[in-house]
Amino acid sequence: MAKHSGKLVVSLDFEIMWGVRDIVTVHNYGEHLRGVHQALPKLLEYFKKYHLRGTFATVGLLFFENKDELLQHLPAVKPKYTDPNLSPYGEYLIKNVGLNNDDDPYHFAPQLIKLIKNTPHQEIGTHTFSHFYCQEGGQTITDFKYDLKAAVAIAKSRGIDKLTSIVFPRNQVNQDYFKVCKELGIIAYRGNEDSWIYTVRSIDNKNLFRRSFKLIDAYVNISGHHCYADEYIQSGALINIPSSRFLRPYSKSLRFFEALRLNRIKESMTYAAKNSLLYHLWWHPHNFGINQNENFSFLEKVLQHYAYLNKKYDFTSYTMSEVAEMLIIKKQRD
Repeated sequence: MAKHSGKLVVSLDFEIMWGVRDIVTVHNYGEHLRGVHQALPKLLEYFKKYHLRGTFATVGLLFFENKDELLQHLPAVKPKYTDPNLSPYGEYLIKNVGLNNDDDPYHFAPQLIKLIKNTPHQEIGTHTFSHFYCQEGGQTITDFKYDLKAAVAIAKSRGIDKLTSIVFPRNQVNQDYFKVCKELGIIAYRGNEDSWIYTVRSIDNKNLFRRSFKLIDAYVNISGHHCYADEYIQSGALINIPSSRFLRPYSKSLRFFEALRLNRIKESMTYAAKNSLLYHLWWHPHNFGINQNENFSFLEKVLQHYAYLNKKYDFTSYTMSEVAEMLIIKKQRD
């Protein structure tokens, strides 16, 4: 049988409490966040087992060893959101951030970042320094530039010479900010699915109707496979490695529909493999913080299907930056 050349990309938004501080509290979500410290090493073991390359888009604030070091490396210019609750600085940082990782596993993760860095074929990308919201009122492109410079600086101090991919927090892609990304060496970002269901708005403009359709779409194909040709990916100022599917975590209330959820992913992966397209699966490590047996059992079924497609169709795993670099070289040759 003829070989194909489809691509699988897996990205994870590594943020812990920096990404959920504004919508939940440690009191009602803490178990998910604490579980990251067990789930992420286990994820890396699964990735090694199935020869999977992952992009870990990491919030810069997670790199620090302790609060004193963190305070010394904050950007000189900080966003002034219209909603001050979105800012991780000021009162939030003083009252809620502990002394170090032992004291506060919600805001520090230097050992986990080292583990990712030391695991072969894994990429550390950026999720901005402060989990920066690029479509919220009050922030500016100057604020974003200072934030991203801080992310690049702390990564470099930890032996990561280049950050070349970005996942915009809350998927709030702002194309006006691409020029800042390019100036700082970023070549790829994760875009959103091309469907009205996945149109991203500000946090204050959530649409329950749209969210309901997104939930249904996780189990039944109502919006399409969201698999992408090279021409679509490389059509903008930065290489867009768009999302295909958010890997929803296990839900006890929806457990009877697990087979549908699995088939939804497998069918789209197969479509990408057969048609030489890209399929991009993403989630957060804290999504696996609880119900770990169920979540990892589901993930292994997905990865077993990847292994099958790899053998049959040459469906191959790449990081976000690897895909971008290949397409840049291809464009130069053409």
